Amino acid sequence: MSEFLLISMNEATTHNFLSTNSKFTIPDLKVGTLDVLVSLSGELAKLDTFLESIVKKVAQYMADILEDNRDKVQENLLHFDLTTYITRFQWDKAKYPVQQSMKNISVTISKMRVIQIDNELKGKASVYNSIKGNLGSLLTRILADIVKKEDFVLDSEYLITLLVVVFFPLVLFIVIYSDWQKTYEMLSEMVVPRSSILLSEDQHSGLFSVTLFRKAKDDFKLKAKEKKVFIVRDFQYNEEKLKADKEEITQLSTDKKKQLGPLGRWLKVTFSEAFIVWIHTKALRVFTESILRYGLPVSFQPMLYKHLDSSDPVTDASIDIPGLNLNQQEYPYVYYKIDCNFFDFK
Repeated sequence: MSEFLLISMNEATTHNFLSTNSKFTIPDLKVGTLDVLVSLSGELAKLDTFLESIVKKVAQYMADILEDNRDKVQENLLHFDLTTYITRFQWDKAKYPVQQSMKNISVTISKMRVIQIDNELKGKASVYNSIKGNLGSLLTRILADIVKKEDFVLDSEYLITLLVVVFFPLVLFIVIYSDWQKTYEMLSEMVVPRSSILLSEDQHSGLFSVTLFRKAKDDFKLKAKEKKVFIVRDFQYNEEKLKADKEEITQLSTDKKKQLGPLGRWLKVTFSEAFIVWIHTKALRVFTESILRYGLPVSFQPMLYKHLDSSDPVTDASIDIPGLNLNQQEYPYVYYKIDCNFFDFK
């Protein structure tokens, strides 16, 4: 029966180059009662969305830690080709025994592993981001290796030098810098004319010094904040503290390098595991929704096709599983989409 359906599908689609098709094999699973299936349908929908978000977050985080080597995310992240895994999908009977009910399998996926992965990712990200923040963004990083004594007006009863982080969109930094140069003297009274100097810049911001009268400090900070892209950093020049900060930068750089290897390996393993669990969840959804639509006994053939729906643009890494889609156009079959474009980072 399944071979006949696949042949029929191929005859109907491939000669007009509408799609390429393959079987998506799901074993006979323990169905349970109708009430359980209806409840499971909603739970699996949420689990599907949550798992997809986790897979995307892991991929994005690998891109973040690779920094300037974001084009190597796939190389560093993938154990296997995603499309090949889907088209040759085999249910993992060791992890998800078919003797268990679909409800129990869903609970195993969601409570025993998905939540654990999400919590581990949050914990590891928190530790690494703390280190990276002290070394990275001009808004949060330690400034000991950037600022110098001559950048500040020191020991003055009336004057003070502030540091301002000026943010800019990637293609508009010249405009924003120009805006800063044109407006900083007028943000508040008592700003020293032509006192602002660019001290450092990164991908998204520049660090400027500006000198003004002490009594105008609070007003200047408030007016800068209203601009949204001008943020005054809480910083006071202190040579002893800067010396200690330089030592901390050295230690943080060492800690970052130590974290990078294990974190990268964890992300690679976790991406594969999360992706595999996600596809198993898709299989559960297809099985559940197909029974709810077609009833028992089980008599349907899940298939993958790439790409049949003319209302959706064709993408090289997009594969559809027939699954019920109530939010888009109504199909004469159960329909779900699997989009494997996890590596298009902005």
